[in-house]
Amino acid sequence: MMSFLDNLENDLKALESRGERDPEALARQAAAREAARSAALEIAPYAEALRNGPFKDGLLTACRDIGHRRRILVRPVWVASTLRLEAGAKKLELRPTPSGVLAVFFEGGKEGESTPIDLSSDPVQVAEKWLGPAGT
Repeated sequence: MMSFLDNLENDLKALESRGERDPEALARQAAAREAARSAALEIAPYAEALRNGPFKDGLLTACRDIGHRRRILVRPVWVASTLRLEAGAKKLELRPTPSGVLAVFFEGGKEGESTPIDLSSDPVQVAEKWLGPAGT
């Protein structure tokens, strides 16, 4: 005699195997995987330049210096390929995109201005735009 749990387990296994044989579902999953892979390949050069280039180090140093003068703790966090900087209610995200790196400024949890960033530019200007001038 089969118990209720054995019956349920068999039903779940049958549903899983039926889902695995569904060619439309398999095609959708393959297309989604390929789209994600393609997007990752497109942003890879910018993500690599952001993670390992001098811009990130200069930006973190400038944010630390400005934050220290203004008594604000700046916390950097990597979320996948995005560099997020948090300082109180302010956030700055540097997001690699297929066309470059995009700086997105947040205030009070709401997304505000977004602007393209040239990784060969001066990171101090980005820090000052986000946290305010170094002298304040």
